[in-house]
Amino acid sequence: MATEHDATRERLRGLVEAGIALSSELSLDALLQKLVETAAELTGARYAALGVIDRTRSGLERFVTAGLDEETRREIGDPPHGRGILGVLVRDATPLRLHDIADDPRSVGFPPGHPPMKTFLGVPVLLRHVAYGNLYLTEKLDGGDFTEDDEELVRLLAGQAAVAIENARLYESATRWSRQLESLNEVASALVSETSLVPLLRLIASRLRELVDARLVMIALPAPDGAMAVAAAAGENAEEALRRPEIAQRSKTRAVFERKRMERLSSVLDDPEIDQEAARRWGVTSGMWVPLIVRDRAVGVIAVHDKLGDDPRFADEDLRLAEGFAIRASAAVELSERVQRDSLRRVVAAQELERRRLARELHDETGQALTSILLGLKAVEEAKSGEQRDKAAADLRQLVVSTLQDVRRLAVELRPKALDDFGLLPALERLAQTFTEQVGIATDVEASLGETRLPAEVETALYRLVQEALTNVIKHSRARHVSILLVRKANSVSAVIEDDGVGFTEPSKDGIGLIGMRERVGLLDGRLEIESRPDHGTTIVAEVPL
Repeated sequence: MATEHDATRERLRGLVEAGIALSSELSLDALLQKLVETAAELTGARYAALGVIDRTRSGLERFVTAGLDEETRREIGDPPHGRGILGVLVRDATPLRLHDIADDPRSVGFPPGHPPMKTFLGVPVLLRHVAYGNLYLTEKLDGGDFTEDDEELVRLLAGQAAVAIENARLYESATRWSRQLESLNEVASALVSETSLVPLLRLIASRLRELVDARLVMIALPAPDGAMAVAAAAGENAEEALRRPEIAQRSKTRAVFERKRMERLSSVLDDPEIDQEAARRWGVTSGMWVPLIVRDRAVGVIAVHDKLGDDPRFADEDLRLAEGFAIRASAAVELSERVQRDSLRRVVAAQELERRRLARELHDETGQALTSILLGLKAVEEAKSGEQRDKAAADLRQLVVSTLQDVRRLAVELRPKALDDFGLLPALERLAQTFTEQVGIATDVEASLGETRLPAEVETALYRLVQEALTNVIKHSRARHVSILLVRKANSVSAVIEDDGVGFTEPSKDGIGLIGMRERVGLLDGRLEIESRPDHGTTIVAEVPL
């Protein structure tokens, strides 16, 4: 009697210790494994298993075992899905004890390679009348049947396990939500700071793939000619998708884009809209497609393929998460379109302003000069003596030379030939010389640019920057001297334009010249600083990365 009492106390102690151990485990997979091992130990069972009921509550989505070695698991093959005796517990959620599984008419037998099992104890894992799964125990080591004490002990263990499972699921859910919020915040921050569309879409694809455990995520955008192509991708075969980005006219991506409605497929082989050639090329089997919508207008599609793990299908939660990322991707596309439209408007406005200035100069100077040439020709024609004819011809020649100089000056302002032929420094030296000759302001140019020419876009931007700065000197500064300094560093080049003019307190916010200078430097990811004080001149510093 004492021995039985001691055994009961030992089992109760083991139950308490198991409850403490289960409560301290936050990893759901580790928790389930510890649960089946504890159940086998407390009941003296050779084999134990835990089946986790799926969302439809009609079968098992996870099956954890104890007592089977790896070789036996491989020989058995796929885990059970909740048929036969296991299905009885899934449907009824009540304890079940059997002397011999084979004697029960509901048994469907064992697959090849499965070890022999006779005695059986099944107990549901319940919390607040909700079944999380079932504990299965077979083959007591002492050769006997499972007892009522075994059943009661396992029910107590299952009750503790249900609480621990719920806590683990809540912890995993909180961790998952935390990761989602971090990723969404990262994307939101990038929307504010990043102006290029492709890096933004690449970030969205990467974070979405991580959160839904997908094998491949692609974001496709339409082209002006109506075609669609992959703009960003993350995961397996991402490089292949970007190397051959064209989306077929007959494809699920195109269909979702046109219908502006999200879709999810468990098997891409079963849908006639799937581009099967692309599916084989990318090696996908399942997927979900979410359109990017801006004011009821489709601007792209996110395609997500193959959830990692045993089941490649995506759940409702995955689809909702993809929809949330699609909203961010839509905002990125819309922002990019706005920036492009705004930049185009500014370029067009600057071009129109430049055309207006050139038209005014052509009308006021070149046009008047050509009119004067016509009058000079008339004077040559009407000369009554050789002396009058010679004088008229000399005056006409001087007028043609002056007009030619004006035309050349306009050509230089449009695009100096020296900039293309010889580089930035010779073009700026010529610009400074012409500037000094025309307005009488002494201008010095110093440079340390090395022997290698700068990239063409950098040379053009810095030349226009200096050109605009000199124009501002004429208009506003009343300076006597201007210095231009160019310095090339390891990863950047800087230009400093300094004058000794009247300066200013605050630059005009409406000044098109300064706006144009900032935009030119900004397009190259550079920075522009302007320092000025009344009666202390103005200094403009521009730095452009190389």
